[in-house]
Amino acid sequence: MTAAPVLQGAEGRRGARRPASLAVLLVLVVALLIAAIIAASIGAAKISIVRIAAALLAPDGTAVPAGRDELILFSIRLPRIVMASIVGALLAASGTVMQGLFRNPLADPGLVGVSAGAGLAAAATIVIGDRAVPDAMTHTPLLLSAAAFLGALATTSILYRIATRDGRTSVATMLLAGLALGALAGAGTGLFVFLADDRQLRDITFWMLGSLAGATWPKIAAITPVLILFLLLSAFTSRGLDLLVLGEAEAFHMGLAVERLKRLLIVMVAAAAGAAVAVSGVIGFVGIIVPHLLRLAVGPGHRLLVPASACFGAILLLAADTVARTIAARAELPIGIVTAILGAPFFLFLLLRQRTLFM
Repeated sequence: MTAAPVLQGAEGRRGARRPASLAVLLVLVVALLIAAIIAASIGAAKISIVRIAAALLAPDGTAVPAGRDELILFSIRLPRIVMASIVGALLAASGTVMQGLFRNPLADPGLVGVSAGAGLAAAATIVIGDRAVPDAMTHTPLLLSAAAFLGALATTSILYRIATRDGRTSVATMLLAGLALGALAGAGTGLFVFLADDRQLRDITFWMLGSLAGATWPKIAAITPVLILFLLLSAFTSRGLDLLVLGEAEAFHMGLAVERLKRLLIVMVAAAAGAAVAVSGVIGFVGIIVPHLLRLAVGPGHRLLVPASACFGAILLLAADTVARTIAARAELPIGIVTAILGAPFFLFLLLRQRTLFM
């Protein structure tokens, strides 16, 4: 007698929440556009919004590739803005999916060694690949992305096997295993730093600190399909992620192909983290900050949470990159330092809230 009213009440609450969640997503899209305009106008050479509009469109509606403003916008700032948005979206969305996969809020590709594994593969490719085939990175930029993906995939798979037992993931085991895998990847990266020449050393340092200074349109073209495919797959896996949060046994009894979903999610996280590391280096904490803040606004449902996280992650990294390239005159602060300053206190706060899990 009471079950029907309860279910109807739950459906009513979900129906009332959906328009509000969609409104939050719309606000995030508008905020991203505003952040992009601000980022385009700020820098060593300031460009007003009117001049930005004039540079973007000619009177006949075509792009104008001439003049000082156009050169700065199309060759430097717009590629960097677009890449910051895509990398931030990849890191935030992969962090959201990873938290659903591991069923705990402390999972993040940067914290549990996934980004470090991708960075190790990238460092190995820079040193070994460049020596085997000179200028290989210049002629085959996708090789680096493929290597970073494989490194992230291997690390994610190992981490999941270590931290998950009998369908349950231990938070303590996950963090400790991630710490060990990150340390191992760091040692491997240090070895390649020792073996690298001066030019290779500069490239590896770029990966270790994280930077968007090397943003180019070809790199953007290489990682954009990864983000599009990730978001498309997340639309099909969102219901499975919602069920997986209840537990693997419960999800299986509700008709979910758990093992197949887990394999797909692992590949998705590895692809997103690998693509981000391949073009920007190791940037941490984006994937742990964004999902937590957005769950308060859009709820735990992954159908809206993943795209909203992608949008908010783009805003966060775009803002961090704007700060990184403007806070020090005639210099550039590595963006990984900016995200660490923001994310480390937030991570400690989350860890203290869940300290009972370790006692």
